[in-house]
Amino acid sequence: MWETDTKSTTRNHRTICVPFSQDAYNDIVQNPDKFRNCLDEKIKLFPELFPADIFQEGYLMKDIYHSKKMSIPIRRIEMAGIAYTVRPSFVTPYLTGLVDEVEKALFMRKFNVPFWALSYIFGKNPMYWYRIEQSLGRNSIVGTTVRQSGDIPQHLAADEKHTRILGEKTYVATTVGNGCILGVSVAQNAGKQALTEAYQFYRDEAQCLQPEYSPETVNMDGWKATRQAWKSLFPSVAIVCCFLHVFIKIRDRAKKKYRDIFDETASKLWDCYRAESKISFSQRIRRLIEWCKKQDTPNVISDPIKKLRENIVSYRNAYDHPKAHRTSNMIDRLMQRMDRHLFSTQYFHGSMDAAQLSIRGWALIHNFAPYNPETVKRHNGFKSPAERLNHFKYHDNWLHNLYISASLGGYRSPPQNPI
Repeated sequence: MWETDTKSTTRNHRTICVPFSQDAYNDIVQNPDKFRNCLDEKIKLFPELFPADIFQEGYLMKDIYHSKKMSIPIRRIEMAGIAYTVRPSFVTPYLTGLVDEVEKALFMRKFNVPFWALSYIFGKNPMYWYRIEQSLGRNSIVGTTVRQSGDIPQHLAADEKHTRILGEKTYVATTVGNGCILGVSVAQNAGKQALTEAYQFYRDEAQCLQPEYSPETVNMDGWKATRQAWKSLFPSVAIVCCFLHVFIKIRDRAKKKYRDIFDETASKLWDCYRAESKISFSQRIRRLIEWCKKQDTPNVISDPIKKLRENIVSYRNAYDHPKAHRTSNMIDRLMQRMDRHLFSTQYFHGSMDAAQLSIRGWALIHNFAPYNPETVKRHNGFKSPAERLNHFKYHDNWLHNLYISASLGGYRSPPQNPI
């Protein structure tokens, strides 16, 4: 079973990744004094990349690790009796290659280019590229994507993507916020228990970064098990049902068969959405139901509207939280990309653990890989979803930025007293 205890996971993340150019690193790595001076500067600039103990206990220079895979020496430091590896950002985890040599291939994974095609274009073998992507999935998605604990989004959207593992139906529980995928986890079914365990990944990773974290709102499609899962994980969260799903349910069933009445219904339905207060919203819904009765609208139109009236509290919650997502547009756009990714791979073919690593690795590539240049212009020069969320980047190269952001695997606590 997939490990969900972030505390036990944290103990195994003892690699600190810091920004270094290869030339600068080669000049100082053999000299302990120069290396310490440079590392001290990095600690002052980027305290979030280092263990909290370093600010109370300090650290000792330990030794140099020489890998059989590469000729690049890697230094280790020690703090509170624990040894940490300091890896420069130009080297991939496990020292399997140089970042500048693999980043273009991993960028192509954003567009679902298969591993055999990467092997054909960039060399190596398909399993080499597969393992590099899988290794990304071992990092905390929240801790890697969100730089500062105070920037974890308060208004989220959540949904499940239907997929398969070895032909068996399963679900990817997905959490998004501020245009980033913040949680993906494979659930074996769509029941409360399975979805609670799946969404717990997001909660644990967020609370690793901010122990008292609880989102203000979460938008969802109203599936009962999803609502129960989020309420069990975050009792104080306000659930906002997606208004768009009501329209989609009516459109898909009535647009062709009842075209005339559908157009008028859709217009009145969106008038309800544009109501400026809870009272006005409730009044417009009641009038819409009365209109449906007078027009004797078919059940495919009237039933979703009646159900909206029965669950109106979950729709009106949005008026108490002006920044909440009233529709699922944000998560729908991201899950369309997930759908294309899963279709291109013909879904999952291995174990549950392999499926988890695969979809988590894909999520981090999505968060950090560059936008289309035209999209960059629309987003004030921010080049990726993570950069847009944080208003910050460690490095101009997106994969350097990802690996640096994943220092300590993303499982880190905010420093109490930065030096």
